[in-house]
Amino acid sequence: MSLEYSKPIVRSTTILSVRRDEHVAIGSDGQVSLGATIVKHDASKIRTLANGSVLCGFAGSAADAFALLERFEAKLEEHKTHVRRAAIDLAKEWRMDRVLRKLESLLIVASREATLMISGSGDVIEPTNGVVGIGSGGMYAVAAARALLEHTDLPAETIVERALEITADICVYTNRELTIKTLT
Repeated sequence: MSLEYSKPIVRSTTILSVRRDEHVAIGSDGQVSLGATIVKHDASKIRTLANGSVLCGFAGSAADAFALLERFEAKLEEHKTHVRRAAIDLAKEWRMDRVLRKLESLLIVASREATLMISGSGDVIEPTNGVVGIGSGGMYAVAAARALLEHTDLPAETIVERALEITADICVYTNRELTIKTLT
């Protein structure tokens, strides 16, 4: 019997973005877990970029996410805050660079024009219905947000808040210390 080294899995977050009408909101919980241990309750996983015109949320390794956030912000500056172009350039660089390929993180970025999920495998995905989630509770939050979007007239910010609260009731890696930011 051989023992293999396995890196600790960081299940630390739920990030959700909802777009409704002229508004987009991104929210996250504050929990950071390492294995079965909660190491932080009030982490901030949402950043405002490009002088407040772009919101970004991250899931995965914090150090990796910060490295990617810095690169994404540089791409935004290079492309005059054109979010789609910056995201595609980051994804290409992420996929092709040997060091970047090892980074374990996902990003959600939102501007007035677009909401995108960027992955390390080179994916840039724009959700059809304006709802996207990442992290351990991401799919729970997406399901709740889609139902609220379809069956209520709630604003995007309230949908994000309620969906994250529902997720916190289901996912052990999601807490109720929420951070929510909006663009109108």
